[in-house]
Amino acid sequence: MDLSVHLDKPGCECLNESDDHPWAHAMTPGGGYLESDCDEQIILCLAYNQKVKLHSLKVKAPANKGPKTLRIFVNLPNTLDFDKAESMLATQDLTLSPEQLDGRPIPLKFVKYQNVQSVQFFFQDNQGGEETTQIDYFAVIGTPLSTTDMSEFKR
Repeated sequence: MDLSVHLDKPGCECLNESDDHPWAHAMTPGGGYLESDCDEQIILCLAYNQKVKLHSLKVKAPANKGPKTLRIFVNLPNTLDFDKAESMLATQDLTLSPEQLDGRPIPLKFVKYQNVQSVQFFFQDNQGGEETTQIDYFAVIGTPLSTTDMSEFKR
C-alpha cells in the first residue's frame, strides 16, 4: 500500500525544493510535481505516524530531469545536510534508469526496512545532467506495523 496516508506531515521536510513546486505536490498522482530549486539535488525527509515496513518505491518523472542517483537513509535522528548525505553510509544506494521513472514499483532490500519511523531520500543528480530535478509522482510502498496510531487516539 502507498504509505502516504501514514505520513506525519509536520515531521516531513524537503531541502532545496522550489517554492512553486514543493514535495507535497509529488505525493499524489496528478497533483503537480516536486522540483529542486538552485541545483539538481533534493533531500526529502518523510516521517511516519507509526512504524512501517517498506518494500518498494514508485517514481514518475521526465526522462531528462528525473532522478538518477538515489541514496536512502532510515531512522536518522536529524535531517541530513547535503555534505552528510554524500559522505555517510546509506541504508541503500540506487541508480535509477530512465525506464524506472514510469511509476512502476522499484524493489528495495526489504530486510533493511522492517522497523521504519522516518526515511530520508537524497536525490543526488538527474538523468540528463539538467540544472533542476523534477519528480511528478513519488510513493513509498509498504505496510504499517500493527501498532496504535496515537494521533488518532481519543479518550
